[in-house]
Amino acid sequence: MNMSMIDTKSQVGTAVLGKVMDTNEAMGQNLVAMLDSAAMERSVNPAVGGNLDLRV
Repeated sequence: MNMSMIDTKSQVGTAVLGKVMDTNEAMGQNLVAMLDSAAMERSVNPAVGGNLDLRV
């Protein structure tokens, strides 16, 4: 009984880890897409974000 519970917990842990890895991969792909869109904006408008105006 105890060994089957350990095996089940191990399988659940592996499944959860797999889901976490899938989620992280999707988040990484979304981050790359956002960076690519930002690069596209800079190529169209190279002056955007180049200066920072501050008043003290």
